[in-house]
Amino acid sequence: MRSPLLERSHAESLDAADPLAHWRDHFVIRDQRLIYLDGNSLGMTPKRSVAAVLEAVESQWPDDLITSWWKHDWLNLPLTVGDELAPTIGARSGEVVVNESTTVCLFQLVNVALDIPEVAPVIAIADSEFPTDRYVVDGIARLRPDVEVKRGLDDLDGVGVVVRSLVDYRTARLHDLAAETQRAKDAGAITVWDLSHAAGVVPIDLHSSGAELAAGCTYKFLNGGPGSPAFSYVRTELHDQLHQPIQGWFAQRDQFAMDNSFEARPGIAALMNGTPSVIGLTATRAGISLTNEAGIDAIAAKAGALANFALDLAGELDLHCSTERPPASSGGHVSVLHRDAADLQAALADRQIIIDKREPDVLRLGLSPLTTRFTDVFDAMATLSSLLS
Repeated sequence: MRSPLLERSHAESLDAADPLAHWRDHFVIRDQRLIYLDGNSLGMTPKRSVAAVLEAVESQWPDDLITSWWKHDWLNLPLTVGDELAPTIGARSGEVVVNESTTVCLFQLVNVALDIPEVAPVIAIADSEFPTDRYVVDGIARLRPDVEVKRGLDDLDGVGVVVRSLVDYRTARLHDLAAETQRAKDAGAITVWDLSHAAGVVPIDLHSSGAELAAGCTYKFLNGGPGSPAFSYVRTELHDQLHQPIQGWFAQRDQFAMDNSFEARPGIAALMNGTPSVIGLTATRAGISLTNEAGIDAIAAKAGALANFALDLAGELDLHCSTERPPASSGGHVSVLHRDAADLQAALADRQIIIDKREPDVLRLGLSPLTTRFTDVFDAMATLSSLLS
């Protein structure tokens, strides 16, 4: 007897009952036939982002020119957007700044951690960690000859800094933020968390978990746009030890006293450096507002439901997945394993189904809750199965 899961009408009924379904209408979708399951790499375009950017480039910039830095408070956008993001990741006001790439943010924060007097000059990172995180750590060790890099996170004896992602980019495995932060502390280490694959899809409470340092991108589940600025988090209790390696004039206490020597602004503003991207921050701010309004708990609930549905279908269709069921995974994506992943991705794209792949054999189906329908998941999984039959 054919499983009810394999009837498209079941997916349609799930869409009809979805309390977040209406949020899809807040995004620019040129072709309703396109099945976009790559929002875990680049979120779709919010309509309000388009409107906000147009306002900035068609009105603020041409009408007010340089006075826009004060009239529209462009000078403080990195801090303003940081405060607006903070509740979604469980941070407090004044603990988040949005102004750089994730790579630069991680570089700054790892150096911040290493410059705390009692922190040992040993960084632990897994070989399976996201590439930019590993590259940053190796680059820091090259610049700081006293720093040693230790591969692996099982044994933290003698480690001063741990660098790790909250969600694994291949499998979607979700680590225990509080337990792993405490495990590192018990070993005498401070953790720099990469929240790139978690922010906007996983409920995160940095404060209650005891997390001290974190960074992450905004162009995935936060829908900030391609290359949108990343964020840095520093717990308030560490602000007096915040000495970062990239000193720029936006972090200067008296920014327009041009002849003064550098004196860092207090608090999280000390992580600022060069002139921020106003256009990028404007788009990012709009994307974050969607997440705030929809609510991270509701978003996470749908992410879990989408993931469970995809895994149920995989079981019925004999597709092999490396993703565990939520809450062990984030629900943000499901990874299907096949040796012909690259060819299958291309074949799906020919059929207007956009998914991601990771070498050597991972097909990632992104399940961005504000834009993904259950019918999208059904059609993608059914098509993938047909390609393999």
